Amino acid sequence: MSKSSKLRVIELFAGVGGFRLGLEGYKGKSSSSGYTKNLPQNYKVVWSNQWEPATKVQHAADVYIDKFGSEDFSNDDIGEVDTSSIPDHDLLVGGFPCQDYSVAMQLNRSKGIQGKKGVLWWDIHRILEEKKSKKPHYLLLENVDRLIKSPANQRGRDFAIMLSSLSDLGYVVEWRVINAADYGMPQRRRRVFIFGFHKNSSLYKKYKSSKLWLEKDGVLAKSFPVQNDKNIQLNLFETFTIDGDLVEITNSFNKERGGKNIFENTGIIENRKVITFKTHPKYNGPRTLLRNILVNSSQVSDEYFLKNSDLSKWKFLKGAKNDPRKKSNGEIFYYKEGPVSFPDPLDRPARTIITSEGGTTPSRFKHVVEQRGKLRRLIPIELERANMFPDNHTKLSADTKRAFFMGNALVVGIVEKIGITLSKLI
Repeated sequence: MSKSSKLRVIELFAGVGGFRLGLEGYKGKSSSSGYTKNLPQNYKVVWSNQWEPATKVQHAADVYIDKFGSEDFSNDDIGEVDTSSIPDHDLLVGGFPCQDYSVAMQLNRSKGIQGKKGVLWWDIHRILEEKKSKKPHYLLLENVDRLIKSPANQRGRDFAIMLSSLSDLGYVVEWRVINAADYGMPQRRRRVFIFGFHKNSSLYKKYKSSKLWLEKDGVLAKSFPVQNDKNIQLNLFETFTIDGDLVEITNSFNKERGGKNIFENTGIIENRKVITFKTHPKYNGPRTLLRNILVNSSQVSDEYFLKNSDLSKWKFLKGAKNDPRKKSNGEIFYYKEGPVSFPDPLDRPARTIITSEGGTTPSRFKHVVEQRGKLRRLIPIELERANMFPDNHTKLSADTKRAFFMGNALVVGIVEKIGITLSKLI
């Protein structure tokens, strides 16, 4: 890529702007440096969309506008946005919701496909399909890692539908389940990242072997190196072709395997042909731990410190369970779960932030840390740091809403690494 050019980006399901921070930085500064050093300016977001259904106040959109401005920003239902109003772009990014992607019917070729109503994946597909003459060369998507093995009664069906539909549109698609903490980042957050490049792209000319691409040559492999695994060298990996139209995939994919997973944490598809195998991270650099993202306890308001009267509730919820429970038919079974560290260890990265992290109510999943002999919850700045956002990025909103944003967000440093790698390769 020439020094003067920038890849044009559209950001879908933008939330509070995690993808944009990873590609553009904040005020030109990089998340990996704590927003103190310049990030190469290889990307320009030319259009973004954030819309939350069933709510009058658009909290995430308000934060996005506060930080990035309202120019080229859409706060409309993406399902109602005409593709012709979306600027041509080189890279489409988005962290789309995890839903049921099954196909209700196959329409004629002029109308494409129709999935379940309201499922936002199909809006991504619609944009890619309808940008016929100027289809984006690249796409980068993020989702929860269970996507590759859902639904439970037909493992991998939803992922197979996605991969097949992208392959049919002319994309080679690679994926990797990445735990941000495995590469030195401050949160143990596992997510599947999906990177696609079109056969008309300059990157496709560098694509030779799918196996080598996944091991060392590809965008994800160069961004997040993997170990030289013996199983890979011995060719112990899955290869198969996804056959049939999308309705047939919906009805029959992987039923013969008795519910076993078919997609591993790493893989690629080209022309409906899949290669997938399990990889393990390779990283020896610095690591950011929970203690590194905490503020001084003197900066924390009283509401974040646990009340003595609630300690027994916190200990119970964090503890191991082996409780008898009764089914609707009267049958007794035992509900079991292991203990959660209480308080959270400071010498490890933070656990995965979830959307219910905010609020004072005792919870099994909220973080609790000990500072100067006192137990407290994490404050919004610390949750932002766990996702590598700038301090007070979401300050416009109430604290519980800020925690909700971070539960929905991604770790910005992952996108930054992928963006740097892609710009170098092209």
